[in-house]
Amino acid sequence: MIKVLSKTLLILSIIVSILIFYLSFFGISTTKLNKIIIKEALIINPRINLELKSVKLVLIPFDLTINIKTINPKILIDSNELKLAKVTTNISLKSLLSREFSIDNLSILTKDIKLSSLIALARIFKNSGELFLLDKIVKGGSLIGDIKINFDREGKIKDNYQINGSIINANIGFLNKNNLKKIGFLFKIKKNEYFLSQIKSEFKKIKFSSPFINVKNQNGLFLVNGNILTKKKNIKKNELDNFFKNKYQILNIEKINFSSESEFSFNLNKRFKFKDLSIKSTVNLNDLYYKNSSLELESYFPNFKELIKLRKHKLVVNYTKDRLDIIGKGEILLEDKNDTIDYRIIKQDNQYNFDSNINLNKNSLAINFLNYEKKSNIKSLFSINGLYRKSGEFKFNNISLKENNNKFLIKELDLNNKLKITSIGSLSLDYINMNEIKNKISLKKNKNQYFIEGQSFDATELVNNLFNDNEDGQSIFDNLNSTLNVKLKKTHINSNSFINNLSAQMNFKNNKINNLILKANGPNDEKITSTIITNKNNEKITTLFTDFPEPIVERFKFIKGFEEGVLDYYSINKNGQSNSVLKIYDFKIKEVPIFAKLLSLASLQGIADLLTGEGIRFSDLEMNFSNTKGLMTINELYALGPAVSILMEGYIQSEKLTSLRGTLVPATTINKSIASIPLLGDILVGKKVGEGVFGVSFKIKGPPNNLKTIVNPIKTLTPRFITRTLKKIKKN
Repeated sequence: MIKVLSKTLLILSIIVSILIFYLSFFGISTTKLNKIIIKEALIINPRINLELKSVKLVLIPFDLTINIKTINPKILIDSNELKLAKVTTNISLKSLLSREFSIDNLSILTKDIKLSSLIALARIFKNSGELFLLDKIVKGGSLIGDIKINFDREGKIKDNYQINGSIINANIGFLNKNNLKKIGFLFKIKKNEYFLSQIKSEFKKIKFSSPFINVKNQNGLFLVNGNILTKKKNIKKNELDNFFKNKYQILNIEKINFSSESEFSFNLNKRFKFKDLSIKSTVNLNDLYYKNSSLELESYFPNFKELIKLRKHKLVVNYTKDRLDIIGKGEILLEDKNDTIDYRIIKQDNQYNFDSNINLNKNSLAINFLNYEKKSNIKSLFSINGLYRKSGEFKFNNISLKENNNKFLIKELDLNNKLKITSIGSLSLDYINMNEIKNKISLKKNKNQYFIEGQSFDATELVNNLFNDNEDGQSIFDNLNSTLNVKLKKTHINSNSFINNLSAQMNFKNNKINNLILKANGPNDEKITSTIITNKNNEKITTLFTDFPEPIVERFKFIKGFEEGVLDYYSINKNGQSNSVLKIYDFKIKEVPIFAKLLSLASLQGIADLLTGEGIRFSDLEMNFSNTKGLMTINELYALGPAVSILMEGYIQSEKLTSLRGTLVPATTINKSIASIPLLGDILVGKKVGEGVFGVSFKIKGPPNNLKTIVNPIKTLTPRFITRTLKKIKKN
C-alpha cells in the first residue's frame, strides 16, 4: 500500500513537474481568458474596449504568477483605434484560484500609432489641462512605444510606470501660428521625469536638432533643460520677414547665414507659461548683410557700398531672466574691404549697454566737419562705449579714434531719439587735417557752460557756415542753451590765413548764437573784433571790424590776390534772412581772373597791365547784399579807385550759379565826364570817332568753376553810376 502510494505520488510529482516545466517554457494559448481580460479593461474604464486574438499563458513558478501575452491586439477608444504589437501582463495564482482575477501590471509594445489616438487614451485616465492643450496643438505624427504600467486594485496607474519610444514626423501648431514641423525624437518617461533624445525639427524652414531635452516635474512646475543645434543655414530677406512677421523691420537684414549650439533651461507651469528662461548659445555667423539708410554712413565712409557686411563672426550669447549678454568678434565690410570688430552688448532693464572696438585698417574714413580723412590701408582703432535706451536715446561714455599720431576722444555724449546732441562732457582733438594743419583743442563742460581751449584749430568750415548766414541749417544739437567760452592761440580761417589769440564768448539760445563778443589778432598783430547782439525785436545784429580783411574777401571766389585794406561789416538777420553792408577801404587787387578778362575784352590794356603787375588800388568799396537759404543777392557793389571804378549787382547761389552784371569805367573818363557836365552833350557824343567812350557794361554768369563773361562798350554812363560817383567824391 505504501509502495503504491509512493509510486502514485512520484508519478504525480513527475507529471506536475513536467506540467510546470511545460507551462514555464512553452505555455499554452487560449481564448477563454479574452472575455475576462476585456471585462477587467472595462472595469478600469468603460470607454476602453479590446480586440484580442488568442492569449498565451506562461507560468512563472518562483513568483507564483502567470504571464499573459497577446499578439497584435487593438485598443478601441470611441472612434480611435490603437494597433499594438504585443501586450503582456502578470496575474497571481492566488487571485486566479480565489477568483479575484485582476490585472496587476501591463506591458504594451505598440505599432506605429497616431499621436492623437494616444492623447485620447491618456485623457481617459487623466483629463488634465495639459493633455487638453496637447490635443489641440499636436497635429499629425505617430508614435512607437514600449509601455510598462502597474495598477492598484482600483485600476489606477501606479507611480512606477515607464514609457519608452519614439515620435515620428509630428507637428505642433501654437496659437500664434509659429509652428514646429517635422518633429522626431526618442523618449523615456517615468514618474515626474521626461527624457528626450536625438531630437530633430523645423521652425519656419530653419532645421535644428537637439542631443537631449530633460524635463522634471516638481510640484506641478516643469523644469526643462537641454541642448539645441542648428546646422549652417542661409536665410534671405523674404524668409526673415516671414520669420519675424515684419515686427523687426528696423533690423533691415538682407541676408544671414549661420549655425549655432545652445544650452537652455526654463520652468513651465501647468498653463504652459515660461519662467526663469536661461540660454547659453555659441553662434557661428558666417554672413550677415545689413542695410539702414538712416545711418548716413556715406558721409563718413566715402566708398560705402550701401550694405554693412559681417563675416566669420563667433558670438557667445547668454540670456538669464531679464538680462541678455552678447559677446562677439569677426570681420566687418563697409567698403568691400575686410576690417575686424569685437563687441559686447548687454540688455537689462529696457536698455542696451555696448562696448565695441573696430580696427579700421583697410577701410577709409572721413569726418567732413573736421576736415579729416583717414585713407585706406592705414591702421586705426575706433572704440565706442555707452548705452541705448528703448526710448531711442543714446549715452556714450567714451568715443575714441586713434590713427598714428591723430587722436579723437569724446566723453559723456548724450543723444536724443532724433540723434541730436543733448549734452557733451568733454572732447579732445589732436590731429592733422586735409589742409595739413595741426589741430589741438579740448572742450570741457562746467555746469551750463562749455570751455574750448587749444594751441591750434582749423575753423575754415565754421567760418564758411557763419558767413553763409544759413539759419535753416540742421544743427547737431537738440536745443543748445549754453555759453561757449573760447581761447585759441592760433586759428586758421582758410587754407592760407590764420589769426592769433582768439578769445570769444558765445551765448546760444535754441541752437543759435544769441550774443557774441570776439577779439583776435592777425598774423602781423592786426586788430579783429566781432559782435553779435539779439535785440528785443528778435533781430540778430552782427558786426565785424578788421584791418586784416583778406581771408573774408577770399570767400568771394571771383576775387583773388586781395591785399591790405580795412574791413567794416554790418548785418541784420531776422527769420532766416539777413541784410548786410560790407565796406572796405584802401586796398588793392592783384588777381581777378574774370576782371582781367573783362578788361582785356574792353581793350583797356593799360588797366589790365596794372592788374597783372602791382595790382589795381581802390580807395573804398561798399557792397549791400542779402542772404536767404544759400542765396546771396548783391543789391549793389560799388568800388572807386584811381584807375577804375565798378558798379555791379547780381546773385550767387551757393556752389551752383553766379550771375553778375554791371558797369566798369576808367577813372580818367569819369574825371573828364564830371568836369565837363555843363557841356554834357559834347562829352557823351564826342567830337571825334572813339572819343567819349566812358567804359563797358558786362555780364558774368555760370557755375563757380566755369564763369563766362560778356562785354559791351558804352558811350554813356547811367545816371545811377554818375550819381553814385558824385556821392563818393563829395563824401571823400
